Amino acid sequence: MDEILRDMIVSVAAFAGIFGIVYVFLTARNRERMLMIERGTDASKLFNSRNRIQLQTLKFGMLFVGVALGILVGNILYRKYDLDREVAFFSMIFLFGGLSLITHFLIDRKLKD
Repeated sequence: MDEILRDMIVSVAAFAGIFGIVYVFLTARNRERMLMIERGTDASKLFNSRNRIQLQTLKFGMLFVGVALGILVGNILYRKYDLDREVAFFSMIFLFGGLSLITHFLIDRKLKD
């Protein structure tokens, strides 16, 4: 009985924490936008974020592809070359994930120029 109650409390607390973070983020963003409108500043910056969202999506997509490639290459190193399992997987995940983020940085810099 105690385990069920503990699991329920942990689940409710996790969802409440996630809800609280999202709520604070959205209300802070709304306050910032309202202040910009009240002060008469240029609000076009708020609505011109489509390109930034696309670049964020590209970055996360490239990162996940890099991590997947790292897992595949790590598995090959583990099975074929008898490398230690943890070393093979972690090193390849970080290597390919980092390479994908560097590639995204270069693409982003090229698009900004």
